[in-house]
Amino acid sequence: MNAVLGISAYHGDAAAALLVNGRLVAAIAEERLTRVKHWAGFPAESIRACLSMAGIEPFAIEAIAIARDPRAHFWKKALYAALHRPSVRLVKDRATNRRRVKDAAEEAATALGLSAWYVRSGMHWVEHHPAHLASTFFVSPWEEAAVCAIDGFGDFVSTSWGTGHGNRLDVLGRVHFPHSLGMFYLAVTQYLGFMKYGDEYKVMGLAAYGAPDFAPALRRLIRLEDDGTFRLDLRYFRHHTGGVDMTWEGGEPVMGRVFTAELEALLGPARRPEDPLEPRHEAIAASAQAVFEEAAFHLLRSVQRRTGLKRLALAGGCALNSVMNGKIRTETPFTEVNIQPAAGDDGTALGAALMVWHERLGNPRNGFTMEHASWGPHFDATAVQEALTQRKEDLAGCRLVPLEDLEDRARWAAERVAQGQVVGWFQGRMEWGARALGQRSIVADPRRADMRDIINSKIKMRERFRPFAPSILEESLDDYFVGAVPDPFMVQVYPVRPEKRDVIPAVTHVDGTGRLQTVSRSASPEYWQLIKAFEKLSGVPVVLNTSFNENEPIVLTPLQALDCFLRTRMDALVLGSTGVEKGA
Repeated sequence: MNAVLGISAYHGDAAAALLVNGRLVAAIAEERLTRVKHWAGFPAESIRACLSMAGIEPFAIEAIAIARDPRAHFWKKALYAALHRPSVRLVKDRATNRRRVKDAAEEAATALGLSAWYVRSGMHWVEHHPAHLASTFFVSPWEEAAVCAIDGFGDFVSTSWGTGHGNRLDVLGRVHFPHSLGMFYLAVTQYLGFMKYGDEYKVMGLAAYGAPDFAPALRRLIRLEDDGTFRLDLRYFRHHTGGVDMTWEGGEPVMGRVFTAELEALLGPARRPEDPLEPRHEAIAASAQAVFEEAAFHLLRSVQRRTGLKRLALAGGCALNSVMNGKIRTETPFTEVNIQPAAGDDGTALGAALMVWHERLGNPRNGFTMEHASWGPHFDATAVQEALTQRKEDLAGCRLVPLEDLEDRARWAAERVAQGQVVGWFQGRMEWGARALGQRSIVADPRRADMRDIINSKIKMRERFRPFAPSILEESLDDYFVGAVPDPFMVQVYPVRPEKRDVIPAVTHVDGTGRLQTVSRSASPEYWQLIKAFEKLSGVPVVLNTSFNENEPIVLTPLQALDCFLRTRMDALVLGSTGVEKGA
């Protein structure tokens, strides 16, 4: 057995992934274990969880791949420092982060219970962006494709592109610090008052409510170059000067304000987090999304011309912009797109491991394709029963129903969804990536126009504009969506057919689109069975899907699921093979 451990560390969404004989067997982000969103630091708990899931001992690991390379682009960094004289604070912060990364062998040794010398002898440093590229190409079904990664920054690079052939990646071009589409989107996100790490998805949701009236103004922030790249107008940004506070270790990542007063001079006063959202903010969000898409498609068209390939493997934090993703096949010459569910920095743990397995150890592709996201921990009936016993007093007013047969539990849940109840669905292994995809989901009736408000008021306690996703039987995709392709990972948005928008209003966004998740019987049998049971009752092969949580990382364990169920106004829960119903 040949095992390679991949690690993403000292950045937001720290994670670990484990390959055995070149095939992914386990992957999890540290936030699911620490219960701190986007946890940054070293993923010691994730490493131990991956080994536990695989049932292997630490000494069975052949190589450890960390998705950072402090030596990468050293001369570009030195030249930038010489020409631009960044603040002492910025230089000190970067040096401190590099030292932490270099100490990764000691951290890994502690997590694994091995000697630092032994771990260091098998450790490989993989540059951030090649790790992104590997994370999507090497799990795709293709032997050849164009590859592209777009994010904030990693190892002094914000954007990279090239080609993948068999077990090899060739990087053909890069955009270096300080120019970044991710930084552009972050600046507008913060301007709109969303200051938490990872809040960009809120702007994407808000954009559907506005018109891009501020697009001409925001185009001043980005200049599109003839070669397909882009440059920021740095007058509007602070990230390159050293005036931005960043915290990347041992907790929730924090980033200070990245935009300057020039942006307020251009757009007006920035919104404070406590201020109400106004039509002007909706228009700015719509404009930011439009300008971001213009730049991204400008880049991707160039990548296609340079490579001559029609298939695209895409990664990076910006590859989680599902609105953009759904337009790639219409706005560029690419005809097929692959995006794995952990496209952000957590996915670099997987990519680093794949880079080492294929490129550094010289192993060929073995036919592995990522067709589902179920790579996290599983909890058996004993664990479920222990959780029920621990919360026995709190469950005194609930009815518990044994549901040993999958068809029975699917029918039981579907009946309650059809009655307008909000149902927690906890089955199988935890999902890998940002989305709940039917293993740790809350499901509801998409036919009820008021269901969005019901869930937001009963459970989520979040902004009114945030959309919920439609999970649809894969075989019914064309009946409900226009121009869509199967997407099991919920990373693409497509128009809902006009005649179906009143059928599934709870999952149809204000602009007539939906963030699609297709569910196949082979890849997700439990969730498919639930949706099929709902279709038999309602005639609609779609359920509303949102993550099983309440302002926290998605629940991991049966006990966390029970606690979320009990403290919110969720109506029912299917916890493994047990149904739990309130007020019975």
